[in-house]
Amino acid sequence: MKKIVFLLVAFAGLAFAGEGDSMIKAYSVVAAGMGLGLAALGGAIGMGHTAAATIAGTARNPGLGGKLMTTMFIALAMIEAQVIYALVIALIALYANPFLG
Repeated sequence: MKKIVFLLVAFAGLAFAGEGDSMIKAYSVVAAGMGLGLAALGGAIGMGHTAAATIAGTARNPGLGGKLMTTMFIALAMIEAQVIYALVIALIALYANPFLG
């Protein structure tokens, strides 16, 4: 199954085949989709680990719950910023493609 999905992604640009610029646009769409998907996956994993660590820390020492929550929210904002940066790069690759010259 993984091989089939990989081949579909690898050859997705051939469906849009045509003159020069259309291939660049097609590969930009594939790259933007894969990049944003990986960024979202990594962000979700990071947020899950952050929340789990905060819950475990609060369970061990309830007196530090407020301090841990503040630190957790700062960490979640930094993690989410990385995903937003990936979104911005994906949008640049789609709409203001620097490779089209």
